[in-house]
Amino acid sequence: MDGSRSLHVQLQAVPVRGPNELDNAFQTMTRERVQAVLALADPVTYFHRRRLADTAVEHALPLMGSLREYAEAGSLMSYWADEIELFRKVAGYVDTILKGAKPGDLPIEQPTKYEPLINLKTAKALALTVPPSLLLRAAVIE
Repeated sequence: MDGSRSLHVQLQAVPVRGPNELDNAFQTMTRERVQAVLALADPVTYFHRRRLADTAVEHALPLMGSLREYAEAGSLMSYWADEIELFRKVAGYVDTILKGAKPGDLPIEQPTKYEPLINLKTAKALALTVPPSLLLRAAVIE
């Protein structure tokens, strides 16, 4: 059983191939009574993240982006690996490779530290109350 079923969440993909498809995508989501939106990081959503966030608020839909820049642009929240930790790991890999290690012999590592970010201005615009327990764990944009 996948995680969405165990959480009683129904996932629905609404592809957007360009900025001209954003309005139609949100109209579809509103018609389908979608309750929240997760924007996956890709060139279209990343480049148009401010418009994406504004459109989500216009449609009263909480939007979560994967990268910090989504919340900074107006999404309700983001949740991604801590970039400083990632850069340190990359620097360690580069150092190891420059010292002669074969890249194919190095282990694949997963991030261990994640950074939740909450945009309180967007939460207010959506009339949402962010639980105090989440505020204690997240960085906040006011």
